Amino acid sequence: MAADTVGADNVDKGSVVVHPIVLLSVVDHYTRVAKGTNKRVVGALLGEIEGGQVHVTNCFGLPFEEDRSDPAVWFLDHNYHENMFTMFKKVNAKERCVGWYSTGPKIKPADLAIHELFRKYVGNPVFVIVDVQPKDLELPVEAYRSIDEATSDKTFRRTFVHIPSTIGAYEAEEVGVEHLLRDIRN
Repeated sequence: MAADTVGADNVDKGSVVVHPIVLLSVVDHYTRVAKGTNKRVVGALLGEIEGGQVHVTNCFGLPFEEDRSDPAVWFLDHNYHENMFTMFKKVNAKERCVGWYSTGPKIKPADLAIHELFRKYVGNPVFVIVDVQPKDLELPVEAYRSIDEATSDKTFRRTFVHIPSTIGAYEAEEVGVEHLLRDIRN
């Protein structure tokens, strides 16, 4: 699968809008795979780029393991990612890979290497950390992209920079969320 770089430059100045189904899917992935452990889960983000804004409208979890004693040792199943993306593309041809997620709650040492892997699928992927166990009422989502930063010895190193993120929904999603919230209250 070749990198999809249409609109990739727009992400540099843009923001990320995470839709409700993505948050629910990430929490479900975490609950099924890592709840009660110190593990995190990782997955692919799907969506669209509109006017510099990345709309993350869907996602799927990926088989992922990392060595707790050596952060440089990790495994992410590329074949699974490519097969799942092909199936998702059949359902919604407009969605494309826009980046990846982790349940953090912060950036880990292996994240730049994982991010580089996603550059194979999208020219400038976004990295979204979803805090599945927030301590307060702040937005449980942080978004990043990578840039090449100049070092003192006139070389460059890749690093993450924060980009603005919000939770947003299309009208149909808002109706669904309202019904879910109404059912919870009753």
